[in-house]
Amino acid sequence: MLMTPGLAFFYAGMVHRKNVVSTLLQNYVALALVGIIWVAIGYSLVFSEGNAFIGTFEFFMLEGIATQLYGDTGVPMMAFMAFQMMFAIITPALITGAFAERVNFKAWLVIMFVWCIAVYLPVAHWVWGPGGWIAAIGGLDFAGGLVVHITAGFSGLASGLLFGRRAHRPSLKPNDVTLIMLGAALLWFGWFGFNAGSAITSGALASYAFVNTLMGGAAAFLMWMVLEWKVEGRPTAVGSAVGIVVGLVAITPAAGFVTVQSAMIIGVVASVVAYFAVIKVRKITHLDDALDVFACHGIGGVVGSILTGLYATKEVNPTIVNEGLFISGKTELFYANLMSVGAVAAYAFVATIVIVKLVNLFIPIRVGLEMETHGLDASLHGEYARMDEEPRV
Repeated sequence: MLMTPGLAFFYAGMVHRKNVVSTLLQNYVALALVGIIWVAIGYSLVFSEGNAFIGTFEFFMLEGIATQLYGDTGVPMMAFMAFQMMFAIITPALITGAFAERVNFKAWLVIMFVWCIAVYLPVAHWVWGPGGWIAAIGGLDFAGGLVVHITAGFSGLASGLLFGRRAHRPSLKPNDVTLIMLGAALLWFGWFGFNAGSAITSGALASYAFVNTLMGGAAAFLMWMVLEWKVEGRPTAVGSAVGIVVGLVAITPAAGFVTVQSAMIIGVVASVVAYFAVIKVRKITHLDDALDVFACHGIGGVVGSILTGLYATKEVNPTIVNEGLFISGKTELFYANLMSVGAVAAYAFVATIVIVKLVNLFIPIRVGLEMETHGLDASLHGEYARMDEEPRV
């Protein structure tokens, strides 16, 4: 749960100061709205026996789970449900960075509601649910590279294209670096639960996932700093924080499948690819992905998922059927993850376009020019991040 407020601070530090409150609220509201969706139907549609694409309403409103254990883990199903709920909550919140500073809050609530049901729940079932087709072909995603980051990243890409550029695109300089660094710290801390907790047990596997989470983030942090130093002449705190997030995104699908050495390689490769992706996207397209959701989460998730198909090993997780290409010389896992990446990215991208266009028919997805210029904090919420910003009467 700590990760969603952490993400909110991370994003709020990057936007113009007149949009800090709106950015925080767009993230925090996911805790309430997605939490209720998850308890009502989400857990059931993901983790009940259904078909290869979606579950059933067997656990509607958590019916019958109070006394059950999850599989053979010995973990109460209620605890497992709550743990998985946090993945569902943060995923749509990630998307908000792609259209920051110009979204109609009412439209976002509707988009988030529909997106959670139409995108997150099916994809989570494909990967983690009983009989899901990605699990059936051997695709591996330990803690959400496919389910969380690729869905959010490619949905962010679609959203950024549909929302268009900000009317008065502000400077790329953030309004509050301290908020960004605080958000990055909370995210990194929460990510240990995100990844290590996905072992659904304590012991060797959780320990590997924990250390890999630290090392993936650390390697990407240092690599991003080096790249900034080389390309731009100096390292920055904001760039380093972005590097941390990219590394954490990339190690997420691999955390419980690869060695510590491989985790560091994944962090370095993801940092390099995402760094230049950010530069290229800004230079050669008109996409206004305000907070680089696609580069950080979409590209980071793709890199991590593909590299899982190269480095996954039974040395870390004896339960896997196929080892990575670089470990075994066999291609089964690599091809399965490659197919999974393509399918999830395409589905999330197309579904998000449909959802946003449909919502826009009934509720304008974007605020008017005057409201955008004045700032969403005052225009939509009548609040300011600091009292000294409130207009004098």
